[in-house]
Amino acid sequence: MSDRQATVRHDTAQQRYELLVDGQSLGAAEYSEQGERMVFTHTEVDPSLSGQGLGSVLAKGALEDARRRGKRVVPQCEFIASYIERHEQWQDLVDPA
Repeated sequence: MSDRQATVRHDTAQQRYELLVDGQSLGAAEYSEQGERMVFTHTEVDPSLSGQGLGSVLAKGALEDARRRGKRVVPQCEFIASYIERHEQWQDLVDPA
């Protein structure tokens, strides 16, 4: 990831988590909130950042916030589903629905 500053910001109005790299929005994980469930529908990171681990930064930030807010996660998005599968510490968040 070099010396870039990456953060994740929750945009509740747009129902998405934004990946900010050096203050610029370069990715997002979109979801639909349904009561106590967050259905992740799409994740995208700027192709120029491929292979730098920033998609994982975005997924981790979104899942940390879901846990903090007491939400269950429905990972319809292939990237989020794959991330959860590879990182067992998030598997307890998955809603079996």
